[in-house]
Amino acid sequence: MLLEIISPDKKLYSGEADLIQVPGSKGSFEILKNHAPIISTLEKGQIKIVSPDGNKTTFDIDGGVIEAKNNKIIVLAEKIL
Repeated sequence: MLLEIISPDKKLYSGEADLIQVPGSKGSFEILKNHAPIISTLEKGQIKIVSPDGNKTTFDIDGGVIEAKNNKIIVLAEKIL
């Protein structure tokens, strides 16, 4: 899956991911390959990314929005903590 994480200041992450876990407004959830299309608001919390080679990356955010469609995920983060 192609993942982009963007804040008002800059693009924080752009690359392939096997899994992304985000702090949804109704609770944390994960997105895997071929996930159904979704748009959700995000709360303050941590985004966890697992890349195809198994590396794990995290970002702490102060809310935002996520959209996943056709194995492309875009996270618009309000602020990176």
